[in-house]
Amino acid sequence: MDYTEKLQNVSVVGAAGKMGSGILLLTAMEMADLSLKPENKKRHFCINAMDVSGEALSGLMKYLKAQVLRAAERKIVALRDAYSDRKDLIENSDIINQYVDDVLFLVRPTTYLEPTYDSSVVFEAIKEDPELKVKVFKQINENSKKKPWFCTNTSSIPINELDKNAGLDGRILGVHFYNPPAVQRLVEIIKTDNTDPELVEFANTFSKNLRKVVVPSADFAGFIGNGHFMRDALHGIKEAEKLAEKYSFTEAVYMINKVSQDYLIRPMGIFQLIDYVGIDVCQYIMSVMNPHLKDEDLHSSLLDKMIELGVYGGQNFDGSQKDGFLKYEKGRPVAIFDINKKAYQDISTLKDKCDKELGELPASAKPWKAVIGDKNKDEFFKTYFNELKSLNSKGAQLALDYVKRSREIGLKLVSDKIAFSEKDVNTVLLTGFFHAYGPINDYI
Repeated sequence: MDYTEKLQNVSVVGAAGKMGSGILLLTAMEMADLSLKPENKKRHFCINAMDVSGEALSGLMKYLKAQVLRAAERKIVALRDAYSDRKDLIENSDIINQYVDDVLFLVRPTTYLEPTYDSSVVFEAIKEDPELKVKVFKQINENSKKKPWFCTNTSSIPINELDKNAGLDGRILGVHFYNPPAVQRLVEIIKTDNTDPELVEFANTFSKNLRKVVVPSADFAGFIGNGHFMRDALHGIKEAEKLAEKYSFTEAVYMINKVSQDYLIRPMGIFQLIDYVGIDVCQYIMSVMNPHLKDEDLHSSLLDKMIELGVYGGQNFDGSQKDGFLKYEKGRPVAIFDINKKAYQDISTLKDKCDKELGELPASAKPWKAVIGDKNKDEFFKTYFNELKSLNSKGAQLALDYVKRSREIGLKLVSDKIAFSEKDVNTVLLTGFFHAYGPINDYI
């Protein structure tokens, strides 16, 4: 495999979406960096940014320019060396502007698939719809002048199904970037028994060049990340439904969201995380995973009901959070959707009662931000969970049940051979979900 040759002509399908734009940004910069090496001066590089929306592509170019500018400022030392033969580039600002121009010069925005027919590698980041993905893969493959490699960003669809239905003969690999790709360090790589080994080698080299943390996953619907997240979310939903038998629906959602954030010391509560991903997206991922499961049912009638009421969550194009289970102002939760009244209730009207019902946090408790970078956090969590186990409160019991279930989910991913090791499960949750500790631990 000639890594550089494979990256001379690349396409990103779904390039203007949140995932596609991040993948495009990272790939374009990697290609520009390769083009600046002396041995590649005579090679021609281009990346087709394909999306169905011309308007979105215009916004994409503005996004790319701003992001490349920021990246260039951070890597100015390396860029001075890369442009050392350019005597006309003296000031740092000259070098930075030249790099921005060089990256953007590689990008070819298009609303048509035809330019992708010339690509050796196609990154796909379109809607999580197997029929649509297969249709796109088949069209490119049948019209391509080469035998392209396909890197799909699916987070749930088995790669073998896409391979078989699109007739790609092993030239497809799951390369699952986490959201947003420009920031998130984790990449799950999913191969099948039929995957071209050179494609796997390429994807690993590419990911490591982007300074990503690579975790392999077996080709099973949901892989490691959603395999854990969907079950973790269902646990939170079911616990809220149980609480709603005694408390109001909004009180139940508030308490489980608080437990899963403050008591478990996570970056956000489970209902906030569901909103972030999208209520409809979570429902769809479960529907993709469910037919492949023999001993469990991944489905939530509550998610169905929220969607029926037109409450979806998810994010706007600019990255701001849409309202879901929670209502947001400047990114902060301020209200909870009452599924019975079909209106939002201010958190301030129920906070005091719910906090009293949950009980005090352990005395050693710290917010996630204070723990995530602590070099001694392992000792902290041993102390913290021992203290949590000593408390006789509703909040402590809900938290302990939650973390035990999280551990069970992680261990089952290993026993089912979806994750190849306990470390891989922990790495996905630590890196991809920003948890401060892995689900498989010795704290409980």
